[in-house]
Amino acid sequence: METKLNIKGNWDVLKGKLKQKYAKLTDDDLKFVEGKENELLGRLEKKLGQTKEEIRHTIEKL
Repeated sequence: METKLNIKGNWDVLKGKLKQKYAKLTDDDLKFVEGKENELLGRLEKKLGQTKEEIRHTIEKL
């Protein structure tokens, strides 16, 4: 199952959209470091109760 993120555009803009959609997310939850997509997805998976694939799909739709 593919969990690599395909982030297009500015991460700060996407981060803002995610915080609007999921009010319980913090800046720490949304820290993104190039090459550590799995770490980000793992934090979001735990916080949101969704699978990494669902989260990846949501991020890519934004």
